[in-house]
Amino acid sequence: MPAKSNLKLVVPDQEKRAVPKRKTNLAYRKRGEHITPNEMAKLIEAAKSNRNGLRDSTMILVTYRHGLRASEVTSLEWTQIDFDQAELSLVRAKKGSNAPHPIEGDEMRALRKMQREQEPKSKFVFVTELGSPMTTDSFNWLVKRAGQKAKLPVRIHAHQVRHACGFYLANKGVDTRTIQSYLGHKSIQSTVRYTDLAAGRFKGLWK
Repeated sequence: MPAKSNLKLVVPDQEKRAVPKRKTNLAYRKRGEHITPNEMAKLIEAAKSNRNGLRDSTMILVTYRHGLRASEVTSLEWTQIDFDQAELSLVRAKKGSNAPHPIEGDEMRALRKMQREQEPKSKFVFVTELGSPMTTDSFNWLVKRAGQKAKLPVRIHAHQVRHACGFYLANKGVDTRTIQSYLGHKSIQSTVRYTDLAAGRFKGLWK
């Protein structure tokens, strides 16, 4: 005769429970993704005190000036930089539009110095001490660490540096189509966020 089971039948619970949804980034950060030019300057300055200060500060500077994604700056190669014409040929991710960008003087000096001092030599601009290209994770960690050093009032990550470029251009009054082309956005809807949140467009209304 089979042994009697001690297991009890459990009545199924018919109540459907909704899975809680994560709030938007804006709900967690009242300022959204906005980093001011003054905060960017502090971020870059803080990165200069790192072990590889020239590389780290230049990496953040180039990302900011050209609105690069982490994957775009980590894959940047020396052949994309025309030192004679002071131009940067970009290869945008996510099927974005590519366009040459002018390189400013401070960027040019930093990049030239990096190229002279880079050891071991690499086809990539930003590399580790072993000569392998920086990863997106390592760049994101670099930006977070620099933000902590700079004692910024917001927690930041690598993609916010790209957003900072868009907000800077929008607050300068640059038109939406130009910002779209500069950032390589495939859809202008990705660009509108900067002009919509730019406080600069309201300046002078009470004068």
